Amino acid sequence: MKEKILEKATDMFLNYGFKSVTMDDIANEIGISKKTIYSHFENKTHLVEESTSNLFCTISEGIEHICSLGKNPIAELYEIKKFAMLHLKDEKSSPQYQLQKYYPKIHATMRFRQYDLMQECVVSNVKKGIALDIYRENLNIDFVSRIYFTGVVSIKDHQIFPIEKFPITELMDIYLEYHLRGIVTPKGRTILNTIINSNQE
Repeated sequence: MKEKILEKATDMFLNYGFKSVTMDDIANEIGISKKTIYSHFENKTHLVEESTSNLFCTISEGIEHICSLGKNPIAELYEIKKFAMLHLKDEKSSPQYQLQKYYPKIHATMRFRQYDLMQECVVSNVKKGIALDIYRENLNIDFVSRIYFTGVVSIKDHQIFPIEKFPITELMDIYLEYHLRGIVTPKGRTILNTIINSNQE
């Protein structure tokens, strides 16, 4: 039952927001009493914490799997973006913003874990790209990985990028292209253009 509650709560949090969804909403959706939820989760904060941690683990495992497939590094980044957005429901309820506003401690912990994951992923991606001559060999890898993470976090700030002007899926595409155009070689640019053109068809 705990797994069922966790799965449904995560789905509802992503669709409607961490603040909007109540314990009553979750209980009604599953068809159980609120008391049953509290027998597994001390309070809503505990449920939010477990939901975000569970989601992070799911996304981490998916990213690791994508990285193990041996795709070219440019295609790999597009696959990771697609996978993450699918699991985050295209971030239509702005979960990161709500998490930061209403559960700052959980947000800080998740951001730290996300940073570690992305650092490892992007550093590995850049090294592979340099070895294949599709990323420039003179890149400062540490800088590139950090600035990429900073950008991913910053574009989710709705004051800077209002969602009505910058829909999140479109924004992620723009940002990924912006990142890649700054680091590719002419060989890499050809691969990037092919991927972009195929995504637009």
